[in-house]
Amino acid sequence: MFVVTVLFEIEVDHVEDFRAAVMRQAENSVSLEPDCYRFDVSVDGADPAKFFLYEIYTDEPAFQTHLKSDHYADFNEKTTPWVKTKAGVRFESVLHIPAHKT
Repeated sequence: MFVVTVLFEIEVDHVEDFRAAVMRQAENSVSLEPDCYRFDVSVDGADPAKFFLYEIYTDEPAFQTHLKSDHYADFNEKTTPWVKTKAGVRFESVLHIPAHKT
């Protein structure tokens, strides 16, 4: 599996706009892309302008397909002016242990 993490810092005046847009982006990615297995959106409890994304794809080509999708292009065009900083890191997953449910 191919893992992508992204840390965003958003302009204060656009935090709620970004929150709505990134939630829609996460839903679109998982529902429209068969090779997107996970797309988590987290917010820093101490700073609501900081967002952390955790995404899992089948492989890097699946992630490249994500970057070429219409919904990603729309998201990126709309949100880029709101972004103060953006830092992404790519990983190869080597182990996944599912949570135990009781």
